[in-house]
Amino acid sequence: MKVKKIAVTAMISAFTIITSHIIFIPVGFAKIFPVQHFANIVTAVLFGPTYALAQAFVVSVIRNLAGTGSFLAFPGSMIGAFLAGWLYTKTKRIEFAFLGEVIGTGLLGALAAYPIAELLFGQEAAIFGLVPAFALSSIAGAVLGYSLLKVIMKNRAIGGLLHENSTYHRRL
Repeated sequence: MKVKKIAVTAMISAFTIITSHIIFIPVGFAKIFPVQHFANIVTAVLFGPTYALAQAFVVSVIRNLAGTGSFLAFPGSMIGAFLAGWLYTKTKRIEFAFLGEVIGTGLLGALAAYPIAELLFGQEAAIFGLVPAFALSSIAGAVLGYSLLKVIMKNRAIGGLLHENSTYHRRL
């Protein structure tokens, strides 16, 4: 049932790409995009680190091609997505997916983006702008994703479907 996972991941990616034209916050030379972090945590919980990483990569490529992203999106979103999925797979707790997204993007992703920012934009003080901007964006998006997943889990019908399709259950 890999096709279903790919299809749902593609739909999450499409939603993320479409909203990138509408919902973004320019912060210096970066464009913070909380919807990306929302998508990262949802994909991480539903399908694990590989699909979350693939979704973050595809969205980053298309956003850059469309002019709604920056090269800084690659390390930030991809590290956060992978860490969220990996921690969720290991713990089976949404809280750890949240932490993985925030630490992966807000700290590790910002630190990984620093050399890119310095090389492309010549900003030596970029580190002081990237960490707060990435952290704020990842916290906002992860809170939205966490909240949605918690609400869905409480709904018996949808929560059961989510549980069945998540990394808890490998049928999908």
